[in-house]
Amino acid sequence: MISTKARYAIRFMIDLAEQPADMPIPLDQVADRQCISKKYLESVVKLLVNAKLVKGSVGKGGGYRLLRAPEEYTVWEILEITEGSLATVACLAKDAEVCPRETSCKTLPMWKKFDHMVYDYFHSITIADLKNGTI
Repeated sequence: MISTKARYAIRFMIDLAEQPADMPIPLDQVADRQCISKKYLESVVKLLVNAKLVKGSVGKGGGYRLLRAPEEYTVWEILEITEGSLATVACLAKDAEVCPRETSCKTLPMWKKFDHMVYDYFHSITIADLKNGTI
């Protein structure tokens, strides 16, 4: 199940994409438009700033803006930042130890195929697609 944090991060990114690109957008405005608690949204935005997906500025006229065009952000990268590993099973997670049953596991091919389908699906969707309603 995708977390609330991930869903809010995607909504935040779409909201920024809908605003003028050269203008920082105050967090409270996004929180109001998206009906998300500003305090909760702050924790979400911190992840996005640390991952260098958005940039924040403080002071009068401060706020957040995208660092790339909406077409350059995939849903997959936002999910990875907010969810961590999206592997279906532990043995497919990044940096997982080699499973001693890997060569004899009858279910591993199924999990690999499923994980590839999920990756392909979310990697093919951009923030621009969501903003424009083309998904």
